[in-house]
Amino acid sequence: MERRERLMATLQGETVDRPAVCFYEINGLDEKPEDPDPYNIHSDPSWKPLLDLARERSDRIVMRDAPMMGHDPDPIEELTTRNVWEEEGSRYTHTVIVTAGGVLTSLTRRDRDVNTVWTIEHLLKDENDFRDWVDLPEREEHGLPDVSGVLKAEAELGASGIVMLDTPDPLCLVAQLFDFGTYTVMGMTENALMHRALEKTSRMILPRLEAAARALPGRLWRIYGPEYASPPYLPPRLFEEYVVRYVTPMVGAIQRYGGYARVHCHGRIRDILDHIAATGCDALDPIEPPGQGDVELAYVRQRYGKQMVLFGNIEVSDIENLGLAAFGKKVLRALREGTEGPGRGFVLMPSACPYGRRLPERTLRNYQLMVEMAERF
Repeated sequence: MERRERLMATLQGETVDRPAVCFYEINGLDEKPEDPDPYNIHSDPSWKPLLDLARERSDRIVMRDAPMMGHDPDPIEELTTRNVWEEEGSRYTHTVIVTAGGVLTSLTRRDRDVNTVWTIEHLLKDENDFRDWVDLPEREEHGLPDVSGVLKAEAELGASGIVMLDTPDPLCLVAQLFDFGTYTVMGMTENALMHRALEKTSRMILPRLEAAARALPGRLWRIYGPEYASPPYLPPRLFEEYVVRYVTPMVGAIQRYGGYARVHCHGRIRDILDHIAATGCDALDPIEPPGQGDVELAYVRQRYGKQMVLFGNIEVSDIENLGLAAFGKKVLRALREGTEGPGRGFVLMPSACPYGRRLPERTLRNYQLMVEMAERF
C-alpha cells in the first residue's frame, strides 16, 4: 500500500498491509536543514539521516493550522506590548497586557540548541489576575479559514502521507497561562471561574474549528490539552467537567464534515479512558506505557480499540536511551498489543521527538529499527 492509503485505511478501520509507523513531529517536510537561522537545530548534519528516513519510509503525518482570514482585529492585541531581545545565545520575549484591574506580564526564553520555548514568568499569578484575564474583551470569530497551507502540504506529500489539522482544546489555553501549581489550585478551588474561562476559550476555538472542518472535510485532527486535567493533577470528575464538556462539541464538528478527531493526552489515562471515549473521538495518542503512563496498550485495545485508532506507545526517552536489543523488545510489544484482537487500527508512534541540536547515533539507530520492524510485521 502507498503510505497515504495505509493511513487513511487505518483511520477508516479498514484492513492494511502492516501497521503504519509515524515519527510524530518529525516528517522530513517541515524541518529545513538549509535554514541558517541560529535557532534551527535541524541544520546540524547529525539530523540529516533521520529526516531522510522520515521522508522516504515513515508514514508521514504533517501538522497544519487553518487560520481565519477577514475577521476583526483582536481587541486584546490593542492592550498588549511585546519586547523581544537576544542575550547569551537565547531569545527572550516579555509580554505586557493592560487590563481594567492592572497589568499582566509574562516572560519566555528560547535557547539556540533546544527546540522548545521555556516560560520563565507566567501571565497569571493569582485569582485576581485570572478574573482580570477572563474579563478582557473578546473578538467575535468569523471570516473564512485560510486553507492554502494545508493544500500545499498535501500536494508536497503526495502519496507519502497526510495532513493533520492541529488545535488546542479550551483547557489548554487556560492552563498554560499559569505555573502548574497555581493552575491545579485554581482547577480545584475556582470551579465557577474555570468554567467562565473555558467558555471564553471555547468561543475562541469552536467557530474556527467548525469553519476549517467545513472547508477541509475528511481530514485527521489532533486536539491537545486534555492532559492538563488528567490524574494526578486533577481528579477524573474534573476531567469530565473541564475536558469532556468542551471537547465533545469539537469532536462533533470535526465528524460532521467527515473528519477524524484524535485526542492527545500524555500521562496516566487509565481512570479517564471512559471519559475520553465519551467525547466520541476517533483516535487517541500517545498511550504511554507504565512508568510515564499507567496502562498497558493491550488493555486500551481490548476495551476501546473498536472505537478508537490507537497511536503509540513508544516513549521518546526509550528511543534516546535504550540499546537496540532492549528497544526492539519495546517495539515488538507495542506492535503486538496494538494489533492483537479486533480493533479499528494502530499506528506505531513515539510520545514526542528529540529536541536537542545534536542527534545521537543511538537515537537514529532506534528510529531505523522502528521502521524496519514495522515493515516486517
